[in-house]
Amino acid sequence: MAGTATAWSNWAGNQHSIATAILRPATLDAVTEAVRNAAAAGERIRVVGSGHSFTPIAVADGRRIELTSLATDVRVDRDRRLVTVPAGMTLHTLNALLARHGLALPNLGDIDAQTVAGAISTGTHGTGAGYGCLSTFVTALTLVTGTGEVLRCSADEQPDVFAAARVGLGALGVLVEVTLRCVDAFVLRAHERPAPLDSVLAELPTLIDGHDHVEFYWFPYTARVQVKTNDRVPADDRPLPRWRGWLDDDFLANTVFAGACRLGRAVPALAPTISAVSARALTERTYTGRSDTVFCTPRRVRFVEMEYALPRAALPTALDALRRIVDGLPFKVLFPVEVRFTAADDIWLSHGYGRESAYVAIHQYVGMPYEPYFRAFEQVATDLGGRPHWGKLHYRDAASLATAYPRFADFLAVRDRLDPDRLFTNPHLDRILG
Repeated sequence: MAGTATAWSNWAGNQHSIATAILRPATLDAVTEAVRNAAAAGERIRVVGSGHSFTPIAVADGRRIELTSLATDVRVDRDRRLVTVPAGMTLHTLNALLARHGLALPNLGDIDAQTVAGAISTGTHGTGAGYGCLSTFVTALTLVTGTGEVLRCSADEQPDVFAAARVGLGALGVLVEVTLRCVDAFVLRAHERPAPLDSVLAELPTLIDGHDHVEFYWFPYTARVQVKTNDRVPADDRPLPRWRGWLDDDFLANTVFAGACRLGRAVPALAPTISAVSARALTERTYTGRSDTVFCTPRRVRFVEMEYALPRAALPTALDALRRIVDGLPFKVLFPVEVRFTAADDIWLSHGYGRESAYVAIHQYVGMPYEPYFRAFEQVATDLGGRPHWGKLHYRDAASLATAYPRFADFLAVRDRLDPDRLFTNPHLDRILG
């Protein structure tokens, strides 16, 4: 159950920790025992997933739990379109499992490396005006609380815990099992095209309403974006040729882009030219594919990221301010800005709680300065009522976040009940939850 290597770092390499012990429980009873033993020893215990959060949310300064060995029963109810899986299962494995049963998640983000628990605990989302974050697909979950109690909750059973734990930040307990609402497997038609930013903003309401999923990428120092729409279609009749997929998604988007970023880091003055060339290099293409293979693409170029969910009407104001911020920085920005859209939901700490959102994600290549860039945009986003993504870098604290989330106090009350001794906290949670 216990391992030896206690050093850990996240995918981006900007967060590190050394735990006092690393635990890999294989059963629910072993998880309960691990929690009770940590409490008896007066040590904190923290769950770590795939390391795809940029914040220190997963940093464990006490004992660390990894759920890769946890083997709860996988249950697929094809007729009701429900699947129950171990919380430590990755989205990649889940997508393959669902495909074998003729099912799929209704929506996904653009990577599938996260664990189910990590994805829902931080509010991971995709894009689409009719869809909330991935946590909105959760119909039930099981967690081990700070007192060692095993709680099963849903909208009908422990509904307050359910409203809190679907985006729980790992602060309420150890998620061990999750039941997800699925849909019949479906095919997406993707259409990607370059366009002027101003024209995309002008047609945005029509664009969002006219497609199942819409996102775009703005290239700093230019007035150009790359727009991607995904729509459900009855047949996979236009698959992307293997060579084209390799050329666009592997070679250009990863190998060539990594080289361009290294060049921009070495010679920052070239960044505007690199951005302009990147914007022109992405051509129009249309293709079809199984939903998860269209939603998710490989990401091998390392970066750090901040993302804010804004009231949708605030997007043009935010982008105007962001363009001025980028132009005024004492250093250059090498990554495009990603914009996505989600529906409102009722999950207490979901970024989309009670409102339709536009998400603005800003990135910077590893090894490049980023904090002044991120802090400047955060001020703009905060003034517009923005809520930071829990897995992306931000500088907010509990007092600031309490004004952004109407049910913040309710979440803290559930936390007080489930983890009264703060067994699952770490310095980051101390800052953002108090």
